[in-house]
Amino acid sequence: MEIKLIKALWGMDGTLESQFERIAAAGYEGIEAPLPTPADEDLFRKLLETFQMDYVAMVFTNGPDHLASFREQVERAVTFRPISITSHSGKDSMPFEQQVAFYREAVAIEKQWGIAIGHETHRGRTLFNPWDAAKVLDAVPEFNLTVDYSHWCCVCESTLEDQEENLTKTFSRVQHIHGRVGYAEGPQVPDPRAPEYAHELQRHMGWWDSIIEEQKRSGRTMITFTPEFGPPGYLHTLPYTNQPVADLWDICLWMGKHFKGHYNAV
Repeated sequence: MEIKLIKALWGMDGTLESQFERIAAAGYEGIEAPLPTPADEDLFRKLLETFQMDYVAMVFTNGPDHLASFREQVERAVTFRPISITSHSGKDSMPFEQQVAFYREAVAIEKQWGIAIGHETHRGRTLFNPWDAAKVLDAVPEFNLTVDYSHWCCVCESTLEDQEENLTKTFSRVQHIHGRVGYAEGPQVPDPRAPEYAHELQRHMGWWDSIIEEQKRSGRTMITFTPEFGPPGYLHTLPYTNQPVADLWDICLWMGKHFKGHYNAV
């Protein structure tokens, strides 16, 4: 299976032009980012074409009508011809019946536009924990995920040893992977290369491996992977100076290459 590395614009500095240029030079094949502002839209489209970058669009639903918000943003997103969409969907306080209704309509919208959409396992959203997410996955078997298990580690204050059944339910439903390593006390380890976080790295690598194996069994030939480590305050900083404890660009690049190299070696 082909692993296509995507770079998030989150946490990057400089002009859009310089960001695209740096991403392309590093060997990434696409970018992941929210929809550009109207002022940046023409430039954004031009840069996607100039650098031949695939685009994973991001949408963020908001209330009071999360479904209307989702529909409106997807309609705009498809004009950029993304290879997929990552959606921060709903709210963690949504009643279960409302979640089911949302995802059923979201599936219809996805089919209408013919675009792959992954609903992210993100804190603050409907899929913020593994046990409730599993219930919604069972109730609406057609929708797919952008998985970021680091959020679940934070919510559960563990590396999910007691959630294997619920984790297994997600593997065949993954549209896109956010490759960030979380730990029991937060959604992002200070540096995934550090030996003191070897256990956390191994746990995430195992989940991602399981996704790849499940996707291969289903006949998929490609999956996208964004090493989505974030800037401060996701990235730890030193007290008083706010100096980051590691270089965000280096961490993301290492994570992407590490996973792709690991997968190609097994």
